[in-house]
Amino acid sequence: MVIATELCAMSEYRIWPGTGKLFIRRDGKPIFLGSSKAQSLTLQRKKPAKLVWTQAWRRLHKKGITETNLKKRRTRSTKVQRAVVGLSLDDIKKKASQKPEFRSAQRDAALKEVKQRKKDNKVKSKGKGATGVRGPKIPKNVKR
Repeated sequence: MVIATELCAMSEYRIWPGTGKLFIRRDGKPIFLGSSKAQSLTLQRKKPAKLVWTQAWRRLHKKGITETNLKKRRTRSTKVQRAVVGLSLDDIKKKASQKPEFRSAQRDAALKEVKQRKKDNKVKSKGKGATGVRGPKIPKNVKR
């Protein structure tokens, strides 16, 4: 046997036969209210979504949702390798496949080469003498 129940307009709880009140609004719409608490709050024009004990608030704040509905499947983004300005994709793959010892040796050799170049430039600039002497600094914001 199925018992006809109504839903409370405020709390959205079931109203069993013999309980609750039927309130008819001015526009003629019937409103079922399950308790005097719900009736009082409805007449005060309180919003159900702001009352913690109502189903509207629970729905709004995602309370009581079953775990199966809660977890959503996310597709993992696949990483795509792209060429960089100085290197093509093939060069990048070659470097990634090289052994770390070989790459560190290459790095050390490149650093030594840069240091040697800097040293040579210093020696050259010292040998030239005082060619890089500047005149006195004149401020730009002073009117002449």
